[in-house]
Amino acid sequence: MASRIEDWIDSHESAENPLVPAATVLFLRDGSQSLEILMTRRNSKLSFAEGMWVFPGGKVDPEDHPASGPDMTRAPLTAAVREAKEEADLDIDESDLLYYSHWVPPVQAPKRFSTWFYVARAPDGEVTVDNGEITAHAWWSPTEALLRAADRRIEVLPPTWMSLHDLADFGTVDEVMAAVTQRGPLTYATRVMRTPDGPAASWESDAGYLTGDHAVAGARHRLVMCDGPWRLERT
Repeated sequence: MASRIEDWIDSHESAENPLVPAATVLFLRDGSQSLEILMTRRNSKLSFAEGMWVFPGGKVDPEDHPASGPDMTRAPLTAAVREAKEEADLDIDESDLLYYSHWVPPVQAPKRFSTWFYVARAPDGEVTVDNGEITAHAWWSPTEALLRAADRRIEVLPPTWMSLHDLADFGTVDEVMAAVTQRGPLTYATRVMRTPDGPAASWESDAGYLTGDHAVAGARHRLVMCDGPWRLERT
């Protein structure tokens, strides 16, 4: 799987706007009524995703690679563990992480983070944010987080929205881990198209993905980011 993913990432590289490796962790726990996920709010003074609600994570640093040399199979795992501790004060092991998805933003994005998303069962212990990059945290069900985004009480990016939408179908952490183990990681190389209702993030199974033609007949796999609640079109 690793070599296939690496080939896929290479195919979406851009010399003019290169990809920056990053990793993030979707911490899950079984709440009293539903599955809950940890979300954190980024400082509004930062230069990327300022004020957005995200999952704990960040860039892969040089020291995340093993002493033997660059290793993009291991380094994102190490980065995810490190960022979980730095941003949320949660201690996890690399073996606790399950590769959930991979996201590559459009070439036009000001910063292109090639991001490994992992899911993990939340460890024991209180979440403590650093009050630097991260200013707040919350445990919400995926559905509640989506409702907050729809009401504009929080702001999220498309990868966050799509992850929440996917996880809303599950009731427990065990169900998520079993499903992700069976299906393997999903991959998303985002392209933006214009639609009458607003910009849309589109992905490779969408009929208009390559041309940017929102009206072309065929399959749909796009997230329309309209003024009201965002709308997923997927066939």
